[in-house]
Amino acid sequence: MKPKIFVTRLLPKPAMDLLETVFEVRVNPEDRVLTKAEILEGVKWCDILLCLLTDNIDAEILKANPKLRGISNYAVGYNNIDVETATARKIPVCNTPGVLTETTADMTWALMLATARRVVESDKFTREGKFKGWGPLFFLGNDVYGKTLGIIGMGRIGQAVAKRASGFDMKILYVSNSRKPNIETKYQAKKVDLPELLAKSDFVTLHIPLTAETKRLIGEKELKMMRKNAFLINTSRGAIVDEKILVKALQENWIAGAGLDVYENEPALTPGLAECKNAVLTPHTGSATIDTRTKMGILAAENAIDLIHGKMPKEIVNPEVLNKS
Repeated sequence: MKPKIFVTRLLPKPAMDLLETVFEVRVNPEDRVLTKAEILEGVKWCDILLCLLTDNIDAEILKANPKLRGISNYAVGYNNIDVETATARKIPVCNTPGVLTETTADMTWALMLATARRVVESDKFTREGKFKGWGPLFFLGNDVYGKTLGIIGMGRIGQAVAKRASGFDMKILYVSNSRKPNIETKYQAKKVDLPELLAKSDFVTLHIPLTAETKRLIGEKELKMMRKNAFLINTSRGAIVDEKILVKALQENWIAGAGLDVYENEPALTPGLAECKNAVLTPHTGSATIDTRTKMGILAAENAIDLIHGKMPKEIVNPEVLNKS
């Protein structure tokens, strides 16, 4: 008899095919987020849970099946899972970092360029038939080349963003828990504190996980530290920014604009954000390429297979639960 896995959303076909070689698979047949009751029902049935960042895996769900052998999260982050409770119950939690690094860095740059050069605004203007001819003051935006880029979080994605910035001859400032001497040498980057980064950067981009310490890291004080011609880019987690204050900052032109792929109360937008013409808003598509989403699915499947076979998965958040010493 095959072990059982419950998949909360249909994954790319190669990942589903791989799962079916090992597991009896039960998958959410609808393209929507499951209710908590539906997740509870699935968890009680399965040996392994394969969930998404949109699924809130809380203590109640983790305690619903005493025989649950592991969780494979289809996401680089894992703030949707109560890892503390999972660890206390000896439930290993896996994620899918690394495979989406370059794709998310590309999206960061897409948002930087789109906000600075007013791409969405001018596209809408052109489609509506309002373009009547070129003019010297027509849709003026901001340069990206040669400007100062502030990177908050110099992990894998932050470093990939820095690599791209070198091709734009940008000065790079960064905030990180530790110095990155190799990055400093390679890209002439400088480690600074947060206030200095905010005060000196033309573009501020976020690449940190959502934790108790980083929640609403960017609020009124921080946004007022930024230059009036600066742009805020967020492809990490929405709650790192106080979205209500950001709306005010955009409306009152504290900063020049924002490019957001994630939201504080996702998928809901804070009232007023959608009406801000100086914001480019995308629906959490930072990793949304065929190649990357497939790689994420394969990694999530491989993590689940390793868990059911009692092996240490390629990517695990709490490896101590599998430590046999």
